[in-house]
Amino acid sequence: MAQTIAVLDFGSQYTQIIARRIRECSVFSKIYHYSTPAETLKAEGVVGIVLSGGPSSVFSKKAPMPDPKVFELGIPVLGICYGIQLMGHLLGGEVAKGERREYGNGTLTIQKPGRLFAKLPKKLKVWNSHGDKVIALPPGFEAIGTTENSPFAAIEDRKRRFFGIQFHPEVFHSERGIDVIKNFLVGVCEASQDWTTEDFIEKSTEEIRRVVGKSRVLLGLSGGVDSSVAAALIHKAIGRQLTCVFVDNGLLRKGEREAVVSLYERNFKIDLRVVDASQLFLRRLKGVSEPEQKRKIIGNTFVEVFEKSLRQVGAAEFLAQGTLYPDVIESVAIGGNPAALIKSHHNVGGLPAKMKLKLLEPLRELFKDEVRAVGSALGLPREVVWRQPFPGPGLGVRVVGEITKDRLEVLRSADAIVQEEMMSTGWYWKVWQSFAVFLPVKSVGVIGDERNYADVIALRIVESKDAMTADWTKLPYEIVQTISSRITNEVRGVSRVVMDVSSKPPATIEWE
Repeated sequence: MAQTIAVLDFGSQYTQIIARRIRECSVFSKIYHYSTPAETLKAEGVVGIVLSGGPSSVFSKKAPMPDPKVFELGIPVLGICYGIQLMGHLLGGEVAKGERREYGNGTLTIQKPGRLFAKLPKKLKVWNSHGDKVIALPPGFEAIGTTENSPFAAIEDRKRRFFGIQFHPEVFHSERGIDVIKNFLVGVCEASQDWTTEDFIEKSTEEIRRVVGKSRVLLGLSGGVDSSVAAALIHKAIGRQLTCVFVDNGLLRKGEREAVVSLYERNFKIDLRVVDASQLFLRRLKGVSEPEQKRKIIGNTFVEVFEKSLRQVGAAEFLAQGTLYPDVIESVAIGGNPAALIKSHHNVGGLPAKMKLKLLEPLRELFKDEVRAVGSALGLPREVVWRQPFPGPGLGVRVVGEITKDRLEVLRSADAIVQEEMMSTGWYWKVWQSFAVFLPVKSVGVIGDERNYADVIALRIVESKDAMTADWTKLPYEIVQTISSRITNEVRGVSRVVMDVSSKPPATIEWE
């Protein structure tokens, strides 16, 4: 077994990113509940501990606290955000609420590089998200970095190999953050870098065989990278015991159904069935505007359709899905940790409480770029592995407000233009996601010499690495102009095109 770095989860939206960043450094990581006893960590051979961030304040009566003995194990500890506040609070320092919240981009000035900041520039752009901060150091600690709002943004107890940082090195927008993490893993914990994607595939296939046994598995195949990689991984493990079902829910993009069927007929030898349930989905969504209600209706109907598919496929015990960690962390608290609900995903928080099928989700702890690495290792074609993400609820979360056939048709036509232009210019492969959103408002326009009171389309084009944080893409103006011009000229019923220039956070990538 590879050496293990324990990530104690205090409910942060970024906890799994920390674990993933560690794996990017070829070091095995495992997420533990924040209250895991120190003896358990010791017994499992943990060589380093990371205390995650979290939504709580150390001053709260219900603030999650670790076993104090984790600081007595004699192994390195890195506290991030809430983690540094815990160290200050529990080890004899002082924590207070900041005069102002430090949120978003900031500048870290490194005073003493040491092992944590070895070979890094003196100043780094970092990502902050906190209200409390350390105002007095615990005994044995010294400040090694500052930000505009915190004189103790990075601290170190060299003798005990304890470190605390107020910023988030794990997110994509922290400059050289991966190097900070690597310095902790290799320079401080002296961890061996021997964890690979192939290890994940081997471990997962063994686990799938163990859990499934001789049972049959149904998989919801959308044609996207998540469900495709899940299908390839499960097929590698159990072969003909897997049947894939593609559900046309009436919320697909233009030509999606035909493209997916054609793709899988050309590239895979998997039992694929197609179910047209579009009328059922649209009937149940009629008159529904509230996003959470839409997601839950789609999730419940999705599973119901699968259960009915049993009659055609034959007895099956498992429903497999390409659920990823961003879906999970936004939908439910993991392992009883104090995480906040962001929104329900059709394949997680939107599932009914009682199902006839057991869930099989082999990618549940991975992020999109990790899934793509697994897909490449399994030999999937580029057009599948690098396809842009498409939400499980489909256009249901891109039609803001009530879903109607007319609105879907307008959106499909507008989105097809976005995809065509992004593909033809090569920008499709450079961004994380690019799509159109139908807004439930009308705007005055002019066609010829006549007044035109019609619909509004928003463009959402973002850059990201893992979908946990994202920034809007500064697309060349001529491409934006072409997309806008084509939509307003070619899509009947659209008078205006607007651009979404929000980052995540505070916005999410999808509008609903």
